[in-house]
Amino acid sequence: MRHEVTITVDAPADRVWQAISDVEKWSEWTPTVTEVRLHGGGELAQGSVATLRQPQQPAREWTVTELVEGRSFTWTSTGLGLRFSAEHIVTERDGTSVTLVFSMAGPLEPLAKLVAGKAIRRAVDTEAASLKKRCET
Repeated sequence: MRHEVTITVDAPADRVWQAISDVEKWSEWTPTVTEVRLHGGGELAQGSVATLRQPQQPAREWTVTELVEGRSFTWTSTGLGLRFSAEHIVTERDGTSVTLVFSMAGPLEPLAKLVAGKAIRRAVDTEAASLKKRCET
């Protein structure tokens, strides 16, 4: 399963990057996140590990596998029979756009997609809209 959403944000790219990369503050601007705790504190970096808590979901550990400062980061997580990946991409070209991509794979992916696919798509769409609102306010 893969769900991708791209939005245009009426704010400078550095402001959008600050909001999206300060993961511990996500619960302040999106209802899809209850808490994010970055292990060891500090700023998001390649190799960083965070515990993410979301409503009606078990806490999950996410590891940053790729980071391009000021532009993008990808983090991944695993669950029983599943691998998750979430990409966060900020692009500045005739304005600022943000692309969020959530991917799920593994032997249990067909079942997870059937059970949670709609909720996952709704969550990613909500996160994009919430980020836009946060950065434009």
